[in-house]
Parts: sequence; structure tokens; C-alpha cells
Amino acid sequence: MEKWAKVPNLSDVYVRNSQEVTMDSLGSMSVFVQVAETRSFTQAGRLLGVSSSAVGKSIARMEQRLGVRLFHRSTRSITLTAEGALFLERSRRILAEVEAAEQELTEAATTPRGKLRISLPQVRGLLMPVLTEFMRAYPEIELDVDFSDRMVDVIEEGFDAVVRTGKPEDSRLSARLLGHYRLVLVGAPQYFALHGVPACPTDLNHHACLRHKFCATGKLESWPLRHLPGEPEPVLRAPLVSTTIESLKHVVHEGLGIACLPDFMVRVSVEQGRLQRVLDDYLEHSGSFWMLWPSSRHASAKLRVFIDHMSARLFPAPRVEPASDVLPTGIRARTR
Repeated sequence: MEKWAKVPNLSDVYVRNSQEVTMDSLGSMSVFVQVAETRSFTQAGRLLGVSSSAVGKSIARMEQRLGVRLFHRSTRSITLTAEGALFLERSRRILAEVEAAEQELTEAATTPRGKLRISLPQVRGLLMPVLTEFMRAYPEIELDVDFSDRMVDVIEEGFDAVVRTGKPEDSRLSARLLGHYRLVLVGAPQYFALHGVPACPTDLNHHACLRHKFCATGKLESWPLRHLPGEPEPVLRAPLVSTTIESLKHVVHEGLGIACLPDFMVRVSVEQGRLQRVLDDYLEHSGSFWMLWPSSRHASAKLRVFIDHMSARLFPAPRVEPASDVLPTGIRARTR
């Protein structure tokens, strides 16, 4: 059995109690406002692109639903009843709110603004300069950043976009390549002055090897060293194991060992002579950073400009596809 609820501030006007306003209700309300403003079914129909008969039927259905007459009708004129005048004021307000909401959504789709929730790996030295550039270029975008090396569920955790290594095979994620990198072995000149420079991988048995451990699994990251079949693998003594490569970079600069780090992290230090690369001929590694976002979601203006900015600025040097097809082990994104 239907319940009836009194509409506030509209005396003697009752509507059925409903959990939602249907699109048909909004359409009928728009017809009502046009009739009230033109005082003509014919003129209202012309403005709405429908027949005067359709307008009349829409008004009749609305009056039946509300349980009141909205118009006084005669052969010469149509005028609002007292209830119709009150309902007109409320209808105009509702339709204006709907129009404003639609306008806001349209602007959000075309103008870069609003909150952007992203997850980034813990390579702040690479990412922060690019992020600060983005913030200056788009001050109306609010960044909610999760710095983490863990595996994330992009869709379930509600991220707009994430940056991770390795391209996912899940079709639910769209992806764009941001750039390539390599892992390199580096040490400080003062360290090599004391302990010597390794000439082959097995020489690492006699060196302090600073190791990276994956936070999610607790496993040590392998050093991508090439060795001949039957040749023993080096035994890496690790005076320091860390879940962040930023800390390894700091310790290796202090001359306390050799570290395996991404080339983009140590490029400047190598050029300045503060670090020295070793065993380049024995390393086999190629890695890549990717921007990932849910394929099912419409790419908003704020997301599009973020993707474009990161793609253009993270690795601005010309990109050359690596010869190796090997993807890095490490930080990855997942979907269920």
C-alpha cells in the first residue's frame, strides 16, 4: 500500500513517498515549467520539440501523481493555481540544481581540476622533481600520493593511476610506457681504493654488497649478473639489507660497499666522479616504468594531463627500446 508524505512548504500538495526522483519526473517538471512560463501547451511543445497533445498528457499525469490541479484551463487561457505557483518556484530551483550539476561534471571532464589519487614507487629522487613541476602547472589538481613499493590492486583500492615497473597483462588496466632503465653496480672511489675493483662476478665474494629486499615478500632482489654455465655464482656478503633503495644510495656514497641500483639514481654521481660503475660487461638487465590506470574508467581531464606530463617529463631523453626482453623483478601492480 502506497504511503503519502506532505511536501514541506506546499500546503495541501501531496506526493507519493519515493526513494528516488526518476528521470521521468524531471522531464515532467521541465514540461511544467515551460507551460507555466509560456501559458500555452502549443508554445511549450514548440520549445520542447513535442506536440501540444504530448504536453497536455504530461501535465495531466503530473497532476494525477501530485493529487492537485496545477493549472486553471479555459478555452482562452491557462493560468497557475495557487499550488501550481508554489510548485513552479520549487521546480525552477530543482532544475537549476540539475543544470548546475551537469555543468560541473562537464567542466570536470574538460578542465583539469579535483583530487587525483595515485600510487608511486619509493624512488622520490626520480619522481619528486616531476611531481613538483606538475603541481605548478596544474594548481587546481589535488594530489593524494601513496609512496609504496608494495603490490597494489589498482581497481579495488580506488587509485586513479599508479606507476610501477613492468607492463601488466590484465586487460582491465590501460598502460603507457614512461621510460626504460638499467640496474648497475656502483661503489665510491674511496671504497675501491681500500678494497680493490672487482674484475669478475666471483670477485664480489670478497666485497661488501649492499642488498635491496622487497617489502611485500621479504625476498632479496637478485643482482642480474651473467655467468657461464657451470661457473659458480658469487656469494654476496651483505652488511646492509634495506627495503628502500634510497637508503642504499646513501650508504654507498659513504664508501661502505657496492650496491645494485637503477642507473637514473646514480647517473649524476657517476658523472661527477662520486661513484664508479663496475662489472658493466657482466650485467644483463633492462627495466621499464609504466603508468597504469583502470580501462573501465573514463579518463578525466586531470588524469589525462597527469599521464601526459609523466610520460613527457619522467624520462625526457630519447627512448631506445632495449635489446633484452627481460622484465625486471620488483615492484608490480596487480588486479584481481
